[in-house]
Amino acid sequence: MLKEFKEFAMKGNVIDLAVGVIIGGAFGKIVSSLVNDILMPFFGYILSGINVADLKFIIRPASGDIPEVAILYGSFIQAIVDFVINAFSIFLFIKFLSSLKKKEEEAPPAPPEPAPEVVLLEEIRDLLKEKQ
Repeated sequence: MLKEFKEFAMKGNVIDLAVGVIIGGAFGKIVSSLVNDILMPFFGYILSGINVADLKFIIRPASGDIPEVAILYGSFIQAIVDFVINAFSIFLFIKFLSSLKKKEEEAPPAPPEPAPEVVLLEEIRDLLKEKQ
C-alpha cells in the first residue's frame, strides 16, 4: 500500500496540483490584502469615511460581561469582493492558458515524408530532366 501511495504521489498531476494549491494560497493572501488594505479603505472614504469591515447590524447590544450579538455584513461584503477578484483573476489566467494552447494546436503539422517509392521516382524524373 505504501508503494502504491508513493507511485500516486509522484505522478505529475499530483505534484502540479500541489504547486497550484501553494501558489493559489499565496495569491489569495495578496488579493485579500488588496481588498482589505487598499480597496475597502478607498470605498470607505467614498462612503463618508465609513470602515466597511465595521458595518454591522446589532441584534442585541452588549450589557455588562455579555458581548453584543451582531450580523457583521461589512466583513461579508469584503469576502464577496475578495472572492470576485480571485475568481476574475483565475478566469483571466485560464483564458490566457487556453489561448496559448490554441496557438499550439493551430500550428500546422509537418508534412509527412514521402514514401521511398515516391522519392525514387522523383530522383529518376530529375535525372531524365538533366539528360534532356
